[in-house]
This record gives sequence, structure tokens and C-alpha cells, in this order.
Amino acid sequence: MPDTDLQQRKILVTGGAGYIGSHTSLALLEAGYEVVVLDSLVNASQEALRRVELLVGRSLTFIEGDVRDRNCLDRLFSKHDIHAVIHFAGLKAVAESVAEPLAYYDTNVNGSLTLCQAMQAAAIFRLVFSSSATVYGPDAPVPYREQMPRGWPASPYGASKAMVERVLEDLCAADSRWSVALLRYFNPIGAHESGLMGEDPRGIPNNLLPFIAQVAVGRRGRLGIFGSDYPTRDGTCERDYVHVMDLAEGHVKALEHLGSSGSYAYNLGTGQAVSVLAMVNTFQEVSGKEIPYDVSQRRQGDLAAFWADPTLAFDELGWQAQRNLDDMVRDTWRWQAANPHGYSAE
Repeated sequence: MPDTDLQQRKILVTGGAGYIGSHTSLALLEAGYEVVVLDSLVNASQEALRRVELLVGRSLTFIEGDVRDRNCLDRLFSKHDIHAVIHFAGLKAVAESVAEPLAYYDTNVNGSLTLCQAMQAAAIFRLVFSSSATVYGPDAPVPYREQMPRGWPASPYGASKAMVERVLEDLCAADSRWSVALLRYFNPIGAHESGLMGEDPRGIPNNLLPFIAQVAVGRRGRLGIFGSDYPTRDGTCERDYVHVMDLAEGHVKALEHLGSSGSYAYNLGTGQAVSVLAMVNTFQEVSGKEIPYDVSQRRQGDLAAFWADPTLAFDELGWQAQRNLDDMVRDTWRWQAANPHGYSAE
């Protein structure tokens, strides 16, 4: 049965100053939880947390530290009465993971192992893990369903997520005190509707919509589209895009469902695939900005199309995406237009 006694208790959010982590921290505060954020700030900004507090009118606790630092975790768990952990901390760029696999396995796998060891020592056994649709692997049929076996992911990033999933499943099988939700989400985009919070990638964006938004605001010259000859409706890649606030609310739902021992995987997506060109056209319509682009050859490793079957999350968690593509694009543009340099004051 779900643990309904968690509300008003303290939740640790690792990587909580990042894009999804900060929006989830906001959703947790709005739901009445106390929040402790652990973040190394390598790919995040403490300004995001300041804006979380501004929007909610409540404070959270921020601790700068690395999830691989066992001493830091032990001190945190000793000082704070943590009842559950939502684990985002990790590296997430697919192309970078191919170039730097050791960094990804160290941060994502070793970091998760260290966190679980510290949790176990502190007798904390509730965990929501930020996983990825990449664990299904490139050969899985669409739509992706949780009953499918994990595949062999095409990148070290995806492999690191699959490895951690296996670790957590084995941990739950060995010790019935553990209750773990594995949230496999698809392509998070969008921003908080206030325009105060959004995605602020360091350097050149790895994902489509942030790149489009930076072109629209003048930070980038042109968008590059990789491949126009895929077996899709318009020849460009298709993905399942989900609004970051829908995703954040999904983490709260998963947290509230924890209680029974074992590990449970859930897809968080809309169940709809949107092409690259459809995204560009929607952005132009919503923002009124022209997005110049160039089409080049396919990029190695890109799949033609994949999307979620989100039925299980609805049936068991009571979660489904509420915001449509126009909402995702409109909120992104509101954020980028108001914050052309992201959280930086430049």
C-alpha cells in the first residue's frame, strides 16, 4: 500500500538544483513536504533554488556536495531526519558519455551505489530513481512498455541508467525493507509557467527545444537538423516530449506510492511522438519567431522514433501528462525570452 504518512516529512533531492530536480523540489514544497537539496552545482545553479523559494513562499535546505562523497552523505543523514530520497544527481549528455564513459560510470553508477550504501547505514529505504527510456535499448519495439526486458543501451549514459536499475532491483530482492520507484522518462521540455524557472544548459544545448529557444533569442545562429530521410511522417526523428512540471508531479506521485517493498518501473511520457520539424513549426507559431535551420546527415545513434505507453503510471500512480505541446513550447519561450542568458545575469 502507498505510504500516505510521508507528507510534512523531509525529502532529500539529489541533483535538486538541476533542471528536473529544481522543478520537482518546487512541486514537493507545493505538496507540503520539507525539502533538502544536495547538489554539486557542476551542471546547475543555486539561483534556481532561490526562485523555487520565491515562487512557493517556503524555504528549503541546500547542501553543496557530491553524491559520491560518502562522508558528506553520512553527515547529511545524521543531521536531517530524511524519510525518502529522490535521486537525480548524475551526468546526462548522451554524446558526452560516448566520449567520456569513465566519468559517466563513476558519477552515475558509483554515485548511486554510494548513495544506497549511505541510505542503508542510515536506515532509509524509500527511493525514487531518475531513470530513462534509453534503458529499453535501440531494438525495442514501440511504444515502450515496462513489461519489456531492458535492452542494451546504445550509449554509456543509457547503460549507466540500466546498471543502476539492476542494482536497485537486486537490492530490493535481497532486502524487503527497500521500496524503489524507477521512473523512465522520455524527453523533458518546458518550464515553469511563471517564466522564472526553466532549462539552462551549460554550453551548446544537447537537446532540441533549448537549442531552438536559444536561436529564437539570438544566442545561436541556426538550428541543425540531423537527417530528413527517416521512416517517419516528415522524415525527421520523432520523440515523446513531456512537460517538466508534469514530470515533477510524477515524482511526487511516485513518492506517495512508496511503501510496499520491491522495485517498480514506470514510464513518464505522453504516449505521443512529435517530429523535429513539427517542434520547429510549433515554436514558430507560438513565439512568432522564425527559426532558421540547416539539414545535414543523420547523427550516429539516433533512433527514428520512440514513445511511451504511459498506461501503467496512470493505473498505479494516478499520473498522466496534463500539458500539451503548445503549453510546453509557450512555457519554454516565456522562460527564454525573460531569461536570455538563463540563470546568469550576463
